[in-house]
Amino acid sequence: MVLVKILGLVDLVASIMLLGMVFSLNIPFQLVVFIGGILVLKGMFIISGNIFSGIDLIAAIVLFIGIFFTPYSVLLWIFSLVLMAKGAASFL
Repeated sequence: MVLVKILGLVDLVASIMLLGMVFSLNIPFQLVVFIGGILVLKGMFIISGNIFSGIDLIAAIVLFIGIFFTPYSVLLWIFSLVLMAKGAASFL
């Protein structure tokens, strides 16, 4: 149960980082790489059939793209809200 809450916290942090990209905040490079790496590892659970892990994988790709380019605002909002919902649901 504790691991679910920790991974939910990672989702919430990633959601806040994506929202930071929407509002052009400077997010530390190391934090983006660390959280993106954890999301990639969480996304590997798609192999076991968990479809929501695919969202983590795509969100990590968007985070990594956000290092070099500014992704579309709509894309950032969608993934931010989905990750926020997943993170909040893990605390219930």
